Amino acid sequence: MNSELEKIDLIRSRLGVGYKEAKEALDAAGGDVVQALIHLEEERKNIAEKLQDRGEEFWENVKDFLHRSQETKIKVKQGDRTVMELPAPLGALGLLGTLASSQLAVLGVLGAVTAMAKNYTLEIERPGREDRGDEGQGEQHWGPAGPTQGGA
Repeated sequence: MNSELEKIDLIRSRLGVGYKEAKEALDAAGGDVVQALIHLEEERKNIAEKLQDRGEEFWENVKDFLHRSQETKIKVKQGDRTVMELPAPLGALGLLGTLASSQLAVLGVLGAVTAMAKNYTLEIERPGREDRGDEGQGEQHWGPAGPTQGGA
């Protein structure tokens, strides 16, 4: 097993790397197969750790987003009376449903036109928005006249 090709084949069979990667590792290790294997294993561990860290960060961001969106409420109002109140994720699912089904889309358009004709308004209430110095109570309203900021 003195030839360089045999050493490269050994590295490839042990770690499942390509010829180029095996040759580069073997050259970096000065022809020592064991050192080349150790070097490649350490590279893989570093990559795996980075992927794990990024995965954990991604899931933390997803959990934070879901928690914040659960606090956000969508309200349908007529005047000062709240007709319906939904958590934002449920409203988002309803919107996705209308995009996925033509029957639901037609029903949604009919409902929106009827709501506008009867002067219903749509409010999105986001707790904690007043801490950021926004005017109003962290609400945005949509009605027949379009979007507005602040309280009703």
